[in-house]
Amino acid sequence: MPNTPAAGSRALEALLAQTLADPRIDAATRREIERVFARGVLAPSELTVFCAQAIVLARAAQADATMRGTFGWLLHLADLARGDAPKDPPATPNAATARAHFSPGNDCLDAICNEFRRAKAKADVCVFTITDDRIRSAMLDARRRGVTIRVVSDNDKAMDEGSDIEPLRRAGIEVRVDDTEAHMHHKFTVFDGATLVTGSYNWTRSAANANQENIVVTADRALVDAFEAQFEKLWRQFAPASRSSDR
Repeated sequence: MPNTPAAGSRALEALLAQTLADPRIDAATRREIERVFARGVLAPSELTVFCAQAIVLARAAQADATMRGTFGWLLHLADLARGDAPKDPPATPNAATARAHFSPGNDCLDAICNEFRRAKAKADVCVFTITDDRIRSAMLDARRRGVTIRVVSDNDKAMDEGSDIEPLRRAGIEVRVDDTEAHMHHKFTVFDGATLVTGSYNWTRSAANANQENIVVTADRALVDAFEAQFEKLWRQFAPASRSSDR
């Protein structure tokens, strides 16, 4: 594809039209579209047009659960065009290794999104607050691939402006929250019962952009099993039926 403004504009128009025609666009086609955006075919003016069209989609997305995932992906394309998107995932860690990631910066964000890209069967998410739509987009992409995602979060933070808890619910992901005055303050996820991501990092833009935060990614069996057991304990504890029966 020629790397000219005219060619970039035509590519942009064609790709957006294809996305709008099929909001459940398959993973292989998504990857091809993402490669086009990552090659930098868009001039700054074209990127401005793209972002304006994405905003129009956002308005439609409020009333259409299918389009919400498409809109999140369009924002991911904007990140690719600006060079801000997470890098391709590195190799899966083995049981003898662990990786540390720190913010501010996209190091923690990339690591979390990469694990969702790598996930094959399930992801058990136990995180205090989730507002970063880049992570939400990675979660929804994983769900579209057939990954089962369960989310445990804090009831107070679920009500914050910009919280992704209700959008995740509307997308079909099962979410449970605590209903106590104390906080469900964990920040960890277990992927495929084999990889643990844990640390101070909340899934927010401010955690990536400004805060001093950390996560560790490990496949240590003892740690994975301990955190998975804690997730299952909270999942049962916050089940709607069990909460109502306790009152």
